[in-house]
Amino acid sequence: MHMVEANGASIPALGMGTWTLKGQTCADLVTHALKSGYRHIDTAAAYENEEAVGAGLRASGLARDEIFVTTKVWWTNIGAGDLERSAEESCARLGLDHVDLLLIHWPNPDVALSESIAALNRVRESGLARHIGVSNFPTALLAEAVRLSDAPLVANQVEYHPYLDQEKVYQACRQAGMAMVSYCPLSRGGDLFAQPAIADAAARHGKTPAQIVLRWHVQQEGVVAIPRTTNPDRLIENADIFGFALSGEEMVAVSALRKRGYRICDYDFSPVWDMA
Repeated sequence: MHMVEANGASIPALGMGTWTLKGQTCADLVTHALKSGYRHIDTAAAYENEEAVGAGLRASGLARDEIFVTTKVWWTNIGAGDLERSAEESCARLGLDHVDLLLIHWPNPDVALSESIAALNRVRESGLARHIGVSNFPTALLAEAVRLSDAPLVANQVEYHPYLDQEKVYQACRQAGMAMVSYCPLSRGGDLFAQPAIADAAARHGKTPAQIVLRWHVQQEGVVAIPRTTNPDRLIENADIFGFALSGEEMVAVSALRKRGYRICDYDFSPVWDMA
């Protein structure tokens, strides 16, 4: 598995996202992913599936140090005390004594960032998280979080796909030595997969459009992709992206689609996004 090195963390470049997955279906998919070669599983307190993820981890039979586990603290729980409790509860639900990466899921304008980052650092110091980072942080907030943190932040998890330009966030992550982790990396599929830049590359390489898009992600330095699927066969397909490479021209053609500016996850509590 290709690894992304980020401020002391080695993060598998392809992970399994678990948003919307629940119960035994979630547990079985996690087990299947790990037995198929995945070594990075992403969850969150807000997904309400950490128990199922933990069951899947145990059923895989893999040693703990072979798996990179990420979870996140919901934006309403990032105050002092609340964040630490959330981390403890996540570890308990997962059945782990620590996670590999703990993220603030979304910023909260009603909680001082200095308070949240200090609490995040305390979780790391306690041993509940090997590494810490943030999610859905635009560049100004990211710069402030980096400045406030005693320990290095290793990742900013953001929506990223060929229909959304995240170049400013990407460059900020690179300058800080952080990974940029792409959620919704395939956008909504469908229309995106029909774009000539993707469909033609798929035909040339004998790959699926989804594999082309995921290859586009991991071929960018410092980018990690965490696609989610409910289909066990698609899990295998998504992982088969390391035996070929897109040409420079193909990378440029896929990147040109970002001018559409399509964002999937935008809520009333979202921060002010960077303009493309």
